[in-house]
Amino acid sequence: MSSTSPKASAFDSRVPAYLQRLERTTDAVLPPASTDPARLHEAIRYACEGGKHLRALMVYAAGETLGVTPEQLDAAACSVELIHAYSLVHDDLPGMDNDDLRRGRPTVHKAYDEATAILVGDTLQTSAFEVLATSDALDDAQKVQMIRALAHASGSLGMVGGQAVDMASENLTLTLPQLESLHARKTGALILVTCQLAAIAANATEATRKGLEHYGRCIGLAFQIQDDVLDQIADTATLGKTAGKDLAQHKSTFPSLLGLEQAQQRAHALFDEARNAARGIAGHAEPLLWLADHIQQRDH
Repeated sequence: MSSTSPKASAFDSRVPAYLQRLERTTDAVLPPASTDPARLHEAIRYACEGGKHLRALMVYAAGETLGVTPEQLDAAACSVELIHAYSLVHDDLPGMDNDDLRRGRPTVHKAYDEATAILVGDTLQTSAFEVLATSDALDDAQKVQMIRALAHASGSLGMVGGQAVDMASENLTLTLPQLESLHARKTGALILVTCQLAAIAANATEATRKGLEHYGRCIGLAFQIQDDVLDQIADTATLGKTAGKDLAQHKSTFPSLLGLEQAQQRAHALFDEARNAARGIAGHAEPLLWLADHIQQRDH
C-alpha cells in the first residue's frame, strides 16, 4: 500500500477556487429563493447547501489532468452535484431510508414537508440537464454526449437501479459480486460519470477515456467499501447504542461479507489501483492522485 500522508499539492491549492466556481454555476442555474413558488425554491437551495462536493472535484481533477479549462468543466461539475443532491433528498424520504438528518441538519422533508421534498428532487434532476444544455463553453456534440452519459448514470441502469436493488436487498445476504454490482450502480455510477464527462470535455482518445474510467470505477468501489468500514468502526465505538443505517436495516455490507480487516485491505488495494490507472493516463496525473489520497484519508 502506498503512503497517503496529508501533504499540500498544486491541486489542493486550487480546490477553494474550484468550489467557488461550482457555487457560482449552481447559483446561476437555480432560481432565487424568492421566486414563486418561494417555498419550493427556498427548499431547493436548502438541499444544495453543505457537503464536500467530491464529485464536482473529480470532474475538475480529471479535466485538469487532460488539460481542459475550468470554463469547459463548470457545467459538468454542477450537473453531477445537482443529481447527487436530488438523490440524497429522495433517498432520505420516508418511503426510502426515512432519515431525519442530512449533513448535520434536518433532511428536506423534515425541514419542509414530504411533498416539497419530492418536488425538490424532481427539480434538481431536471436542472442538472438544463445546466449542460445551456452551457456556452461546450459545443453541441459535447452537450449531447454529456447529457446522454449523465442520464445513463442516473437512471435504472445506474444510480436509480442501484437504489432499487438496495431496497429489495433488506434482510437478505448478498454475495460479494452482487454487493459490488449494487454499489457500482448506486454509488459508483455517479463517480464514474465524472470521469466520462471530463473525457468528453477534452475530446479524449479512446485509450485515455478507458484509463479514466478504470480510475473512476476503482474510486467508486473503494469509496463504498470505505463507507461501510467507517460505519462498522462507528458502530463498534458506540457499543451498539447507535447502529448504522445499513446494520439497522439488515443490509449486506463489505465488512459483513469480508470481515473488517479484509474489507479495509480491499479498499486500500482499490485506491492503489486507481492511482496506478491515473499515472497511466496521458497528462499531469497529480490532481487525480491528490483526489485518491484525499478520499482515502477521510474518517467519516
